[in-house]
Amino acid sequence: MAQEPVTVWTRVERGARGPLPAHSRADLTAVAVELADRGGLSAVSMRQVAKELGTGQASLYRYVSGREDLLDLMTDAVAGEIDLDVPLHGDPVADLVALAARAKAVHLRHPWLPDIPPEPLRLGPRSMGYLEYALRAMASVRLPGRTKMEIVALMSALVAQFARAEIQGGRATTDRQAAQAAYLSQTASQGDHPHVAAAMVDHPGAAPGEDLQQVFERTMRRVLTGLVVDDITAADVEDVTTGEDVETEREGGGHTR
Repeated sequence: MAQEPVTVWTRVERGARGPLPAHSRADLTAVAVELADRGGLSAVSMRQVAKELGTGQASLYRYVSGREDLLDLMTDAVAGEIDLDVPLHGDPVADLVALAARAKAVHLRHPWLPDIPPEPLRLGPRSMGYLEYALRAMASVRLPGRTKMEIVALMSALVAQFARAEIQGGRATTDRQAAQAAYLSQTASQGDHPHVAAAMVDHPGAAPGEDLQQVFERTMRRVLTGLVVDDITAADVEDVTTGEDVETEREGGGHTR
């Protein structure tokens, strides 16, 4: 009989028999996060984690099945750094933007986090808390649960993309950024890209010292407003139309318009 697949969250950490393990999954996770913080995601391997713990690589398989389990543990551990005790204020967009800002701060503290391969179901206990908080922020929004889940997924993807851009932008040299800006301006002014040129006149780019956090929050607010408010309006229209159809059916002896 084929063995039912399990995740690291449902796999027993230690057997009921035998000596107590010398380490724990928490130990492995802490070491892996530290390695990634120092050297990026490529620095995390079963061999290197075992070396840092002063044990043999084979012994780690008592706790995890492989590197993917380590990535799950690492992702969930740093998700626990997002403050979920912040009270909700009842404005779904504002509450989600604030949550996204706190999530981005965690990404910036752990620059390897945006490089974790995205998986829709990479959810541990702390990540589930994050999802629950986001859904609770949208409790008053009349949308299907699946749509709300999609909104949270898109929000998380945007957080990772903004964090990645900010991290990479901080690594780029000033000369390179200046050269790229000059090329963009020169190319747009040649007349082949009139819409790009017009957009640059209206908004020539980030001013020196412009607050990247403000740009992030402004963009997130626009995106989430479109996803949440527009769908609320659509739901209202659907409700009104449905109500009118029912009323017409009653008046017309069972015939709708």
